[in-house]
Amino acid sequence: MSLSTLNIIQIVLGIFLILLILLQSKGNSFSGAMGGENNSIFRTRRGFELRLFQFTIVFAVLFILTSLWASFFK
Repeated sequence: MSLSTLNIIQIVLGIFLILLILLQSKGNSFSGAMGGENNSIFRTRRGFELRLFQFTIVFAVLFILTSLWASFFK
């Protein structure tokens, strides 16, 4: 796999990761996204919100792995 392919994969993963993070905080106020609300941290995620949280973790891990792979590939 060439370095340009890894760069394209990183860009796509980064965009999806940004979108997933923005979708998670879309229902909250701006202060909640910045840590202002304490009650939003300790609530149970269910349904779509749980899947969104899990996909965010998966995309974050994939982004980190591709970043490490690209740094060793040089």
